[in-house]
Amino acid sequence: MHALPYWRLSGYYLFYFAFIGAFSPYFGLYLQSLNFSAWDIGLLMSQMQLMRLFGPNLWGWLADHFGQRMLIIRLAAAISLLGFCAFFWFDKLPSMLLAMAVLAFFWSAALPLVETLTFDHLREEHGRYSRIRVWGSIGFIVAVMSTGALLDYFPTGSILWVCCLMLMGILLVALTLPETTPRPHPHDTPAIGEILRQPRVRAFMLACLAMSAAHGAYYVFYSIHLTANGYSKTEVGILWSLGVVAEILVFMAMSRLVRQFSLRSILLVSFAAAVLRFLLMGWAVDSLVLMIFVQVLHGLTFGSHHAASIAVVNLWFPGKAQGRGQALYSSLSFGAGGLLGVLIAGRTWDDWGAGWSFTVGAAFALMGFLLIWRWVHDVRELLTVNAVSGPKNDGSMP
Repeated sequence: MHALPYWRLSGYYLFYFAFIGAFSPYFGLYLQSLNFSAWDIGLLMSQMQLMRLFGPNLWGWLADHFGQRMLIIRLAAAISLLGFCAFFWFDKLPSMLLAMAVLAFFWSAALPLVETLTFDHLREEHGRYSRIRVWGSIGFIVAVMSTGALLDYFPTGSILWVCCLMLMGILLVALTLPETTPRPHPHDTPAIGEILRQPRVRAFMLACLAMSAAHGAYYVFYSIHLTANGYSKTEVGILWSLGVVAEILVFMAMSRLVRQFSLRSILLVSFAAAVLRFLLMGWAVDSLVLMIFVQVLHGLTFGSHHAASIAVVNLWFPGKAQGRGQALYSSLSFGAGGLLGVLIAGRTWDDWGAGWSFTVGAAFALMGFLLIWRWVHDVRELLTVNAVSGPKNDGSMP
C-alpha cells in the first residue's frame, strides 16, 4: 500500500506560496525604498517571468533525461535561498539583476516538478490533490496579511528576512520529500505540430498570453499604487488576501460551473471581467469599496480563466502531448505574457501614470476576449471533475 506523504507535500506548497505572498506584493515596495525607478523595478521583477519562458522546459527535460527529480528540487531550493540572500548586500541595479536572474532561474525549476511528484504520489486519487494544494493558498493568505501588518511597524527592508525564512522552510521540506515511481504515459500521442496548426489552438494560446500581459502592472505595481493613495500596508495585505479567497472559491465551484456553462463562455466572462477590473484598478483607487470589488474579480480574471485554460489544454493536447501542452501554456502565458506585461508597465508607469498603465492591461484583456470570441468555438465539453478540480499553478498566485 502506497503511503502518501501528505504533510510533507502540503508543507512544501505552504512555504512555496507563503514566499510568493511575501515577495510578490511587497518586494516592489522594497525596491522603491532603494530609489529604483519604475522601469528598474519592472526590469528586476520581470526576471521571474523571463525565466519561465524556458526554465520549466529545461528543468523538466533534465529530470526526465537523467531521472534526478528530487536532486533538482532540492538544488533549486538551496540555490534560490542563496540567490535571495545576495539582496542583503546588493543595492545596485546590475548586481541585483544578476541575483534576481539566479533566483528566478532556479525558482522556476521547482513547482512543475513538485506538481508531477504530487500526482505520482497520488496515483489514481487525483481528487485528493485539492486537499494538499489548499495549503499553498493558506500559506499565501497568512504571509500576505502578516507581512503587510509587519511592514506597518518595521522598515521595508524587513521583507528580506521574511522571504529568507520562507525559502529556508522550502529547503527544509524539500530535503524530506520522498521520491516515488513516475506514472507511465500513453504512447498514442499526436504530433505537437499537428495540434498547433489548428487556428483555435493558436488563438487560445495568444489569448492566454494577453491575459497574463494584462496582469503585468497588477503583480508588480498594485501595492505601490495602493500605498501611494493612502492605503496602509495592512490594508494592502487584506486586499491581496481577498483576491486569493475569491480564487479559492472559484476553484471549488469549477466542477459545477463546467456542467452549466461551456468553457468558451467561462473564458469570455473571465476576459470581460479583466477589462472592467483593470479599468477600475487604474481610475477608481480612491474608493475602498471598488478596490474590494476589484479583488473579488480576481476569482474570474485568474481563477476561472486559469482553471478553464488548464481544462482546454487537457482536452486539446491528449496523451503524452499533455505535458508539452501544459509547458507551452505556462511558457507563453506566464512567461512571455507576464514578461511583456511587466516590461510595458515598467515603461509606462512613470511617464503615463497608474491609470493609463492599468488601462493598457485592460486593452490586453480586450484583445484576449476578441481572440476567444472569433476563433474558439468548438471546445469539447466531455470533462471530468479531475480536469478542473486541481489546476496546476505557475507560481504567480496560489
